[in-house]
Amino acid sequence: MKVLHFPLARITIGFISGILFAYYFHLPLSLLFILLSISIGVFGVLYFLFKNKNKKIFYFGLTTYLLSFLIGISTQVIHIDHFQKSNYIHNTTIFEKPHSISIIIREKLKSSPFSDRYIAIINRVDEKKQTGRIILNIQKDSLHHEFEIGTPLLIKGILSKNKPPNNPNQFDYSKYLENKQIYAQLYADVDKIKIGTKIEKNIWYYSSKLRTRIIHNLEKNNFNKTELNVAIALIMGQQQDISPEIIRDYQYAGAVHILSVSGLHIGFILIFVTFILKPIPNTKRGSFIKLLIILASLFSFGIIAGLAPSVVRSATMFSFVAIGNHLRRSVNIYHTLLVSVLLILLFEPSFLFDVGFQLSYLALFFIIWLQPLLASIWLPKNKVLKYIWDILTVSFAAQLGTLPLSIYYFHQFPGLFFVTNLIIIPVLSIIMVLGVLVMLLAALNSIPIFLSELLEWSIYYLNKIINTIASLEQFIIQDIPLHFYLLFSSYLLLFTAIIWLKKPSFNRLVMALVSIIILQISCLDIQWNIQNEQEWIVFNIKRNTLLAERNGESITVYANDSILKTAQKNNTLKSYRIGNLSSLREKKVLQNLFYFNGKKIFILDSSGVFPKNIHPDIIVLTQSPKINFERLLQTIKPKMVVADASNYKTIQKQWKATCMKQKIPFHATSEKGYYKLND
Repeated sequence: MKVLHFPLARITIGFISGILFAYYFHLPLSLLFILLSISIGVFGVLYFLFKNKNKKIFYFGLTTYLLSFLIGISTQVIHIDHFQKSNYIHNTTIFEKPHSISIIIREKLKSSPFSDRYIAIINRVDEKKQTGRIILNIQKDSLHHEFEIGTPLLIKGILSKNKPPNNPNQFDYSKYLENKQIYAQLYADVDKIKIGTKIEKNIWYYSSKLRTRIIHNLEKNNFNKTELNVAIALIMGQQQDISPEIIRDYQYAGAVHILSVSGLHIGFILIFVTFILKPIPNTKRGSFIKLLIILASLFSFGIIAGLAPSVVRSATMFSFVAIGNHLRRSVNIYHTLLVSVLLILLFEPSFLFDVGFQLSYLALFFIIWLQPLLASIWLPKNKVLKYIWDILTVSFAAQLGTLPLSIYYFHQFPGLFFVTNLIIIPVLSIIMVLGVLVMLLAALNSIPIFLSELLEWSIYYLNKIINTIASLEQFIIQDIPLHFYLLFSSYLLLFTAIIWLKKPSFNRLVMALVSIIILQISCLDIQWNIQNEQEWIVFNIKRNTLLAERNGESITVYANDSILKTAQKNNTLKSYRIGNLSSLREKKVLQNLFYFNGKKIFILDSSGVFPKNIHPDIIVLTQSPKINFERLLQTIKPKMVVADASNYKTIQKQWKATCMKQKIPFHATSEKGYYKLND
C-alpha cells in the first residue's frame, strides 16, 4: 500500500494514535511533559547527527513516530476543557444549588417540541470567572422569543450534568456532547432571563447575521418553507429546520450526505469560483490574486456553513489543491489528504470522534484509492456511458469504504444508493451553482424572482426524486447489528482484499485469507459470548413498565398489551435487540413473580397486593402502588428495591429516603437509568 510509504502517513498515524490514547487513558501531565521533553531532545540530537547522511536509520524513524504520538497526546490534553481549572466542571456546587450564571449564545440548535435550544459559552458564575460550553434549553412561550448569536444572558439556575443513556444500547448523547466539550445543560424560562444590551460581535455573530439576512430575503420572495429548509442545508449546511420526514427520505435513498456540506459542495464552489476568475491573466500577480480570492471564498463559505467538521476538512483539503495549482506543481492527493487531517486535528482533535468527519474522510480515501481500480474494469468509449460509469464507480467506492462504519453507527443500508447518486449528482451540480448564486444575491439584498423560483423548483423536484426512491422500502435493509470486533475485522478484510486486487501476489493473497480467518474468529467469538449471556432488565419507559429476559439470542418481553402489540417496532427494544445481536422470541403479559439465576423477583403493581411470606431478593415497584412502604420493607425484607419510571417522582423520593434509613439499596430508573441483573 503505497500511501503508507509516505513518512507523512506514518507521522499522521502516530499523531492520531496519540489522540486516541489520550482519549481512553489519562496520562499524568508531569509524566507527559517529561516524555515529550526527552523525545524532543533525542529527536534533535539524531536529526543533527544524520541530517547530511542519505542513509536512513531505524532509531531516527522510531523517535519521529514516538514524538508524533506524544504530540497527539498533548494536543488532545490541551484541547480538553475538562483539564482547564477555570472550567465549570470543577465547580461542584453549580450542580447542587442555584447560581447566577452569565453566558453568551454561540449557536442555535434544532428546537424540541417544548424548548428552544442553543450552545452557550459560560463567562461567569456569580462573581467568579468560569469557562466552558453548555446546552441552554429555554422553554417556549406564546411570544416565541429567539435570541441571536452573541446575546449575553444572565440566568439563575442549576446546571444538570449530561445523563448516560436511560436504556441499554441506546445512542449515548452524553458521550456525543462530551466529545464536543459540553458537559452540562441549563434549563430556564424566558421570564427568568436577564438579557444583556451589549452583543458580542465575533465571527459567529457575523456568520449568523449573514445567514439570517439570506433566509429573510428568500422568505420575502415567497420561497416555499420546505424547499427553503433543504436549500439552506444543501448550500449552508444548516439542518436545524428540516422536517424529520425529509431527513428520513434522504437516509432511505442513501443521499443524506448531500444535506451536510462536504467535499462535493466545496468542490463545486472551487470550480465555480475558478470559472468566474478565468478573465484574470495567469501572470505571477494574477495567479496570486486568484489564489487569495479562492482561499477567501472557500473559508468564507465554511464560516457561513458553521465550520462543521466536514466543511473544515473539505475547505482545508481544497485549499491545498488550490495552493498546489498556484505553485504549478502536481498535487499528490494523498499528501493533500494527510496534511489536511494533520492540520485540522492539530487545531481541533475532537473532530476525530465526529461521525461525519470519519465517514467523510473514509469516503474520500476510498474514492482516491479504489475508484481507479473499479474504473479500469470497463473503459467505455461513449462519453455518456463513461460519465455514468464514472459516477457508479465513485459511488460504489465511497459506499464500500463507509459501509462497515455506516452499519456500525446507523444499522441500515440503502440498497438503491447507486441509483440515487446516478440521478441526483447532475441535478445537484445545477442546484449548487444556482444556489450559490442565489445565496450571494440574497446576501446583497438583490434576488431576481425568476432565479429564486428556479432554485425552489429544482429542490422541489430533487425532493420528489428522493421521496420516490425512498418509498421503495423493500430495498432498504434495516436493523443490521455490527459488533466493534466485526467492524475492525471487516475493514481489515476490505483493505487486504483491495491491496491484493491492485497487485496480486502470493503474500498479499495470504494476507487476505488471514483477514478472512480473523473475521470468522470474530464472528464465532461474538456468537459464543452472546450464547452464554443471560440477563434480566427493567427498562426506563415513561409512565409504563417494560421488562425483558434474555437468554443468549432469545429475548422474552413482559409488558402490558398496548406495548406488546408494537413490541417489534418499539425503539427501546429495537436498540436492545440490535446491540445484543438478538431477536424477540416471546411476548408475555406482566406477571408478579420472576425467578432469574436463583433470585426471586416480585413485581408490585398499582393494586398494592403482596403475599406476606414471599421474601423476594428484589422487589420492583410499578404504577405508584398506595402502600405503607416502611411496613412493606419490614414484612417482606427484600435485599434490593427497584422503582421504574411508571411511578410518580414524589413517591420515589419518599421510597428512596425510607430505603436509605433501612440501609436497603434503591435504584430508580428515572434517576439512574435501566436496571440490569445478569449472571
